[in-house]
Amino acid sequence: MSQRIVVTGAGGMLGRVLTDQARRAGRQVLALTSSECDITDLESVRRHVVTGDVVINCAAYTQVDAAEADEDRAYEVNAVGAGNIAQVCAQTGADLVHVSTDYVFDGVFDGDRRPYEIDDDTKPINAYGRTKLAGEQAVLAAKPDAHVVRTAWVYKGGDGTDFVATMRRLAAGDKAIDVVDDQIGSPTYVDDLATALLEIADGRIGAPVLHAVNSGVASRFELAQATFAAVGADPERVRPVGSDRHPRPATRPNYTVLAQERSVAAGMTGLRDWRDALVAAISAYEGKTTAAGKGAAGQLPSTP
Repeated sequence: MSQRIVVTGAGGMLGRVLTDQARRAGRQVLALTSSECDITDLESVRRHVVTGDVVINCAAYTQVDAAEADEDRAYEVNAVGAGNIAQVCAQTGADLVHVSTDYVFDGVFDGDRRPYEIDDDTKPINAYGRTKLAGEQAVLAAKPDAHVVRTAWVYKGGDGTDFVATMRRLAAGDKAIDVVDDQIGSPTYVDDLATALLEIADGRIGAPVLHAVNSGVASRFELAQATFAAVGADPERVRPVGSDRHPRPATRPNYTVLAQERSVAAGMTGLRDWRDALVAAISAYEGKTTAAGKGAAGQLPSTP
């Protein structure tokens, strides 16, 4: 617990929340934005990491659609940059927790669908997924005792651009919206993910690859309906459509639910159900805006 936490990518949503949580817990934190530490520059990383540090790498090129046209840049950040951090950690004796994604999987199963296990075959179907998988491989090649933590559908639900935040803003209007119902995954509240990453950083978990997501299963459509309900809007305003109605440059996998049972067995505290986490996220935002006339979060409908 005495090690300094070094957060790379501290300017992003996860990096900011992680930094705040660590500092509230009394941890010593060095928070590095991309302008302060360019992880694609090996020497830049060397300047900031020393023996005894625990680096939590939140830095990533996360623009899934843009990566299709600029895969080289995504690779520089997600693969080369991740490898640079692992190399420096290996040389200095620092520990490393590296954040990865459900998009390393293709979302296709032979037979019945089931949540992805840690050791299932990785077959990314878009540039973002390919570069993140290359990052996992670079990290474990340079530092086999690092932790690679896959997560999915991360949101905060406040004033940002994440899916829940977008749905919350749309819920404030009065129009019906179409949301895809054939993309199914593991919605994950960023505060819960940050808590898991700090637990993993404490070094009591031996497994090199972990899954950290809120439990349960949801489609984008179900998550949108749940968000509407949580803010007191009519969830029937959300209409289900297929992905073919919203074509994007990057193909999205249809099913990337992540199983976290093996991670829990390895010592990680399991993350709560996604519905409970969503209510907490909306309540946290509502609590900050009560003076502006926002109401309390509503109750979610049950979904299968």
